[in-house]
Amino acid sequence: MASTETSGRPAVIELRQYTLRPGRRDELIELFDREFIESQEEAGIRVLGQFRDLDDPDRFVWLRGFRDMATRQRALTSFYDGPVWAKHGPQANATMLDSDDVLLLRPLSEESGFAIESGFAVSPSRRLQVGAPAPERFVAATVWSFPLGHQDGIALIRDELLPVLHRTGPAPLAALSTEAAPNTFPRLPVRTGENVAVVVTAYPDESTYRAHLAAVQADPLARDEILPSIEREQTTAARTLRLAPTGRSGS
Repeated sequence: MASTETSGRPAVIELRQYTLRPGRRDELIELFDREFIESQEEAGIRVLGQFRDLDDPDRFVWLRGFRDMATRQRALTSFYDGPVWAKHGPQANATMLDSDDVLLLRPLSEESGFAIESGFAVSPSRRLQVGAPAPERFVAATVWSFPLGHQDGIALIRDELLPVLHRTGPAPLAALSTEAAPNTFPRLPVRTGENVAVVVTAYPDESTYRAHLAAVQADPLARDEILPSIEREQTTAARTLRLAPTGRSGS
């Protein structure tokens, strides 16, 4: 049974990108989908999605959420000090070269975080069984980076770009920005000195994503004002993660 601390909309989200040893991604995915979903949720962690990175065969990407930072500390302590990680953690770690590429995030607004029934952050009762085939779905997660202490870029994403995304295609599953609170579970590092916005959207396939992207770029307001303004604010070019859900990532 999942913890009551996984109910509601997560207010703290981790975007975790793992670089794996060559050829071992499917091994980690099989282990993760079998052992690390229900066990984390029993500890108070909401497993939001896990993915193959389509641009790197040795990259595994996943997200998890927490009610708040205090819940995060309790839940991570419970899970990583618990019997499931003690038994299966060494096998998981053996597949990894690096697991420290982690963004600690929060919803841009109360409406912009992962909903429990988003079709991505599925409720435990609707999650597919172990061994289920991967769904035919494409997920894009775009990350914009802005100077520390500057909120103009974040505001452009929230107030200007998101309405265009809603108007031209499927609504994003979540719009997130950096959680500035200190990492209260230092056993697992997170990226510091970051000021990012992240928008996650799901599509039936990649062609639908590309059509949506083209529609945004053709929108006069986005083309002439919003996108150039975001580019002027960002410190590096935006990066889009092209992701394919694993069998238990969503319905």
